[in-house]
Amino acid sequence: MTHLTAGSGVPLRSPHLPSRRASRVRRGMLAWLFLLPALAFYSFVVIGPTAQSVWFSLFRWNGVGPATWVGFGNYADFATDPLIGEALAHTGVMVVFFSVLPITLGLISAALLSRTRSRSTGVFRSIIFLPQVLTSVVIVVIWRQLFSLDGAVNSALRAVGLGDLAQPWLGSFTLTLPVLALAGTWTTMGLCMLLFVSGAGNIPTELYEAARIDGAGAVREFFSVTLPGLVPQLAVALTLTLIGALRVFDLVWLTTRGGPGTSSITPAVLLYSKAFTQQDVGGAAAIGVTLAVLSLLVSIVVVRITDRAAS
Repeated sequence: MTHLTAGSGVPLRSPHLPSRRASRVRRGMLAWLFLLPALAFYSFVVIGPTAQSVWFSLFRWNGVGPATWVGFGNYADFATDPLIGEALAHTGVMVVFFSVLPITLGLISAALLSRTRSRSTGVFRSIIFLPQVLTSVVIVVIWRQLFSLDGAVNSALRAVGLGDLAQPWLGSFTLTLPVLALAGTWTTMGLCMLLFVSGAGNIPTELYEAARIDGAGAVREFFSVTLPGLVPQLAVALTLTLIGALRVFDLVWLTTRGGPGTSSITPAVLLYSKAFTQQDVGGAAAIGVTLAVLSLLVSIVVVRITDRAAS
């Protein structure tokens, strides 16, 4: 709002404008004051260690003695090490079991539960989600008991006359990795199912009714109504499961430590081995930084793809 000077007709600035500007500045400073504790904590926990890891990755260092500057030498070793290639190939298997299978099974569960309303659906959801709340140590103990030489799996095979198939599953060079990865499917499916079921509950029922009026069956209804409505939840599930597959460590380390041989080694296990067994802190930091960059790229790609699908 402006005022005119007497007899001149020249507009002047409102006397309230500076005070409004000062009020906005004060509010901005107050907001930053509220954010400072969280930013300081985030910097101490995330930004600081990340920068330190990047700095360590540029040195050849055993963690105790003097460090030698090697620049990107650790990253070059990472790219040319055949063991890294094997670990990344195992990560591809983990992606199938940690991401593709749980998401597929979660979508099927959501589609079935969205068409069925009964008391048993709550029990089913609780049973499927239960592994998600178990700790890694408990999961490892369960998996060892199931797949040991005298475990439940071999006992079941012998009971049905298939004793020739019984074997030490976690000691096999070819089957150890799929068996461990199957534990990832078992634990991750509950999270995917819960995300998709909650998302399906927000889809307007009118869309399902319109699809049924048009003669859509269960499959067409899923692809025309349910799946498009679950794009945001699908983005979250893809991001979490893919990053989980890239960073899987505790399940493998507590069960086989990457063995037998290197048949179940993953990049995270290799990182731990380099840092605490081989005393190659710089090489371990390079692996950690590379995994962090890959995780970031996965998140960006998933968000871009799902945004395009939603639009």
